[in-house]
Amino acid sequence: MDDLDARLIELFATEPRVGVLEASRRLGVARGTVQARLDRLAGSGVVTGWGPELSPAALGHPVTGFLTLEIRQEPRAGGHQAVADHLAAIPEVLEAHTITGAGDLWVRVVARSNTDLQRVIDAVLAEPRIVRSSTVIALATQVPYRVLPLARAAAAD
Repeated sequence: MDDLDARLIELFATEPRVGVLEASRRLGVARGTVQARLDRLAGSGVVTGWGPELSPAALGHPVTGFLTLEIRQEPRAGGHQAVADHLAAIPEVLEAHTITGAGDLWVRVVARSNTDLQRVIDAVLAEPRIVRSSTVIALATQVPYRVLPLARAAAAD
């Protein structure tokens, strides 16, 4: 990751519809250089997608909850993967992570209302391998998910 990579990522993150030719003009480098850099960044896994970013709130799901799940630890119970498969089938589950500390999985969910959040939690808890859960509701987003500052810092190293 160097300064050109960081500037390229920032340009495409802030203006996702900019084309390779326009990016090369704005950054003052050859079109082939931009394309090669984008291909390398995608091939190495730094750039993971080119799709639109969606707003759950604009899709009618303004409530965000974070669930900490404890799962049955018996070897024949299926473990994390079986629970992950169950969670992946619930549209309101945005992400799930295996964690350390109190709990085994951390799950971000969205809902249409606080009442609807109960329906989502009930759907999550329908998996018998989940033995306990706790939920917190997000009141406001202070720092949204972001990676650009990390890319800038990586380029500066």
